[in-house]
Amino acid sequence: MTALKSTLPEAARQTTADALQGALVDLLGLSLLAKQAHWTIVGPRFRSIHLQLDELVSFARSYADVVAERSSAIGVAPDGRVETVAKTAELPTPADGWTQDSDVVALIVEALGVVGLRMRERIDATDKPDPVTQDIFIGLTAELEKQRWMFQAENQH
Repeated sequence: MTALKSTLPEAARQTTADALQGALVDLLGLSLLAKQAHWTIVGPRFRSIHLQLDELVSFARSYADVVAERSSAIGVAPDGRVETVAKTAELPTPADGWTQDSDVVALIVEALGVVGLRMRERIDATDKPDPVTQDIFIGLTAELEKQRWMFQAENQH
């Protein structure tokens, strides 16, 4: 198999590849977490949060594709296999069974906070090695923080 070549120097490519792979796993994990919550939410705010979770799933899946394609563009095969996500995703785990709407919101806020902090680390890590990837991470982080704000607002009384 012929490897795809990158214009990035090897050290910069590896730093960027690691950041992209971590982001891909986070986004795929976030989409799975949100979809699980979407299927099992109960409570008086079911419908509005159910729909909001679908928006989060679409966002996470869309950005996962952007991140994976950026990895390919720098000559590194992205790894979004189920086994990889299951072994390396570090997100909060939803409870088994039905989940109260307020608990779903708290879980999603926590997950978005975790991913957002890691994305900020990736922004810093790619500052010098690859500003193009950093730009993707900046836009992604802005949307993650917007999503977190919107879910946080759901649990304010």
